[in-house]
Amino acid sequence: MISPLMPVYARQPVAFDHADGMYMFDTDGRKYLDFYAGIGVMCLGHSHPALVKALCDQGQKLWHTANTYRIPEGERLAKRLVDASFADTVFFTNSGAESIECAIKMVRKYHHDKGNKGKYRLVTMASAFHGRTLAGIAAAGQEKLTKGFEPLPDGFDVVPFGDMDAVKAAIGPETGGIMVEPVQGEGGIRPLSDAQLQELRQICDENGILLVLDEIQCGMGRTGKLFAHEWADVKPDIVACAKGIGGGFPLGACLATEDAASGMVVGTHGSTYGGNPLAMAVGNAVLDVMLAPGFLTHVVEMGDMLHVRLAALMQKHALITEVRGKGLMAGIRVPSIPTRDIVSDLIKRGMLPAVAGDMVVRMLPPLILDESHIDEAIGHLDAALTDFAASNAAD
Repeated sequence: MISPLMPVYARQPVAFDHADGMYMFDTDGRKYLDFYAGIGVMCLGHSHPALVKALCDQGQKLWHTANTYRIPEGERLAKRLVDASFADTVFFTNSGAESIECAIKMVRKYHHDKGNKGKYRLVTMASAFHGRTLAGIAAAGQEKLTKGFEPLPDGFDVVPFGDMDAVKAAIGPETGGIMVEPVQGEGGIRPLSDAQLQELRQICDENGILLVLDEIQCGMGRTGKLFAHEWADVKPDIVACAKGIGGGFPLGACLATEDAASGMVVGTHGSTYGGNPLAMAVGNAVLDVMLAPGFLTHVVEMGDMLHVRLAALMQKHALITEVRGKGLMAGIRVPSIPTRDIVSDLIKRGMLPAVAGDMVVRMLPPLILDESHIDEAIGHLDAALTDFAASNAAD
């Protein structure tokens, strides 16, 4: 018999009661170091006082209003994002999947209004994750996402990750853009190089198509810049973001240049809850902290430290074959042990990491961590890998 809660998740046998900063506490009172952050969402950790205050203050005034009226906090948040990024305009959503949908529609509308109605296809990369909508899974093209949901929406050409020659070969008269993650998350914490991102921009310019970046997981400070593409000094046309932008409150955004968004006029898109006053208040509170002097510098320092410690751990443990990622988006590849087994073991030890593709243990800690938290995480990983190595040797 099916459970009242639809069984679409393989849930770990732990339930949480409350959380504070870098730690979560289960219903039995046990403490866990959070290196997952709700899939990279809790960028400022748990119960951050600025976010709690913003939510409570706004909640006592106005929760929701239709987007047929002005929402001053939304106007303010959009202006701040524009001022801090490549973008000229922003559409607010409730999730990353909605941000991707907005981006896809924007590409099609752009070319339609330019008189190129046939240019609707997007080149994407294998192992990507662009959300769970039909268009999102079609764009990723992974069988584990698409099986049973056919027929899929048309318009996506998937090429091998990082293969620039394949990208060029996939571009045809119907191609409207290229959509990639600067750092793949679900696909195994795999960054595109600065040179690859720069080449993608050049390919788009040469072919008169749009560069769409999915920064839902790697954006909002995760790599030490507000957006990951900034490291490559690349200006995209459209960026989809979510997760950290709301610090735990459901919030996403689709950012675009004025040219890319030129077709998005009244009536072309909308969202009932997107950009509501509660979300906008929290989003502004997140930016208050994230854009403060020194915050992103701290992320860079902690990211460098984490990767150095993980590299040292790899030297100690032959089970680790690769350390991946950028900033505080990190992963270790352990191909000889089922990734879920490692994650389950670490949870029992009091650490919360996550599974990623390509046999990678994924770490997305809140951006507020310090050296002591990195030491604690490395200690848990060291102990777990030692035990797995001993078990393998015994077998």
